[in-house]
Amino acid sequence: MYELLDLKLGLCRMCVAGRNDYVEDTDRTLRVATKFVNIAKRYYSEIGREIEIIKLNGSIELAPLLGLSDVIVDIVESGKTLRENNLCVLTEIFPISARFIANRASYKFKGGAIDEMLSRISAAISKEERV
Repeated sequence: MYELLDLKLGLCRMCVAGRNDYVEDTDRTLRVATKFVNIAKRYYSEIGREIEIIKLNGSIELAPLLGLSDVIVDIVESGKTLRENNLCVLTEIFPISARFIANRASYKFKGGAIDEMLSRISAAISKEERV
């Protein structure tokens, strides 16, 4: 797949969040609740932190409040849901936005049409940014 353009839509970020009064205890395994298991594992592996993953779906924000986890890894847009649950962003893992993509085979055989679409989308985004 080729990532052709950042559409600058659906802006949000993947974050580690915890209770407002959270203080990390590095002497024990960190309990992390998330539905984004691979992202959490990769992030904590990169920083050399031992974790226990608690896979949840739904209201991940409740996990620290109920004592199920120390922190959560989740998508944050405005942070309103975190604030409503007395949580805050501890670390931003990476930004997220919608992207215009093409798979390699389609781009090889339909590159002209895809490039035309890319050009039109780019022009529309540029025009919107100027307004």
